Amino acid sequence: MSTLHFRRAHDEPALDAWRHVHNVIVPPAALSPDEVRERAGRNLLEVVHLGDVLVGCTTVRPPKDDTSTATVIARVLPEHRGRGFGGELYERGLGQARALGAEVIETVVLAANEDGLRFALKHGFTEIERYVLPGDTTEWIDLRLS
Repeated sequence: MSTLHFRRAHDEPALDAWRHVHNVIVPPAALSPDEVRERAGRNLLEVVHLGDVLVGCTTVRPPKDDTSTATVIARVLPEHRGRGFGGELYERGLGQARALGAEVIETVVLAANEDGLRFALKHGFTEIERYVLPGDTTEWIDLRLS
């Protein structure tokens, strides 16, 4: 089996790849290039390839000054699921979050993303809140690592 290659999303090709994965998996919250650049300034964004093939992306939102909670999000494109890649992406993000001082790990999943919710529950997360953002109809689920 080939090795996954993780690359920080800081240049335009990597940011475009990260945006592609995000927008495929979370279409109701599709992001523009400017929104992705802004996120890259405050979060750790990585793209993940298997050889030359884009497999997924990760987001680590570092703990804020007043909390020890980080958010770790692992996204795998549908055609690459069920091969253990999500676990590898998640473990890397978890390690990065802990290296940034996180004591509590959370994630967020689009409620309609049944695969993502199943993955989070299987990896020890528990649902803490369901919500719809003001002016929107999309339901989100926040989960915390038990």
